[in-house]
Amino acid sequence: MSQTIQDRRERQKAAQRDELLKAAHQLVQEDGYEGLTIRKLATRAGYAPMSVYSYFADKHAILVALAEDHFALLARRLNRDFSVDPVDALREGLLEYVDFALESPNEYRTIFMSTEIDKDAEEFAEKEAGNPALRILIDRVDAAVAAGRLRGDTHAIATMLWTVAHGAISLLIAFPHYPFGEPRQYAERVIAIALLGLSAAEVEPLVDTLPHC
Repeated sequence: MSQTIQDRRERQKAAQRDELLKAAHQLVQEDGYEGLTIRKLATRAGYAPMSVYSYFADKHAILVALAEDHFALLARRLNRDFSVDPVDALREGLLEYVDFALESPNEYRTIFMSTEIDKDAEEFAEKEAGNPALRILIDRVDAAVAAGRLRGDTHAIATMLWTVAHGAISLLIAFPHYPFGEPRQYAERVIAIALLGLSAAEVEPLVDTLPHC
């Protein structure tokens, strides 16, 4: 087989995988985790069900691919123009994360609120280490620490801020009828309080050694 033919086939296979991944995003956005099945995915993309297995070994593999794609999309949004002030940039990034989640609550619930993604601890750690959105969060915390606006361990601060943002998002999605007030404003208030609290003390590391660092 010539290199040209092989390259063409590889490009075609990559394009077909992208089509399946796009269809998977649509199914999850519409119906959540329960709406994603191999048969439904094949039907949505116009493929035979067995052909899906050429690209994804099982539903778990599709979910992992969705998570990776989701992180990449989020990273592109986080890389938009942001404030020069490091704490303002950090706040803007966290609120962008909130906006991204609330725009697609079913997908967020599937990727961030499901136990299906992290069944394999080693696989999960590897994916998190290569998560571009998490890297941006850590870089912005680094900048705030370097400027003397926050003090302590970067990983611990980033994890606590992620905890706060994820907690607010999860509650807003899981309990839509609770009187939070306007969702975005609620998230803004929670994040502002978290940043204020973290700025008042030095944050110690969460663990002695980080994996995959």
